[in-house]
Amino acid sequence: MKLLLPFHLHKVGAGFPSPATDYVEDDIDLNAHLIKNIPSTFLIRVQGKSMNSIGIHDGDLLVVDRSLNPKNFSTVIANINEELVVKTFIKEKEQSFLSSGSKKLNDKINLTENPEILIWGIVTYTIHAL
Repeated sequence: MKLLLPFHLHKVGAGFPSPATDYVEDDIDLNAHLIKNIPSTFLIRVQGKSMNSIGIHDGDLLVVDRSLNPKNFSTVIANINEELVVKTFIKEKEQSFLSSGSKKLNDKINLTENPEILIWGIVTYTIHAL
């Protein structure tokens, strides 16, 4: 399904205002910009505040791609005890961890010691209201 929205040619400034124009370049399909691999991509809504420190808030929509492999500090969706959670993937030496952004070692989940925990996908975009 395509979702076409007007796309303005001019960029919006984040500093002092400049003269505005009403020139619309073209329509834009958000799917084409947010989804790279359609068969392996899904959306999921966040519940909770544990990831606020990295800009993911309660009620946000996450675009998740299951075809990607996690890199160090990727935001991932993991299956922990049959529950999907959003965490940060951390690789240190020969071990991998999941974290909610805390730097405390006891707040990290060691994936090497917990092989039953599965990474379901990589968060590629966060959509949230201002």
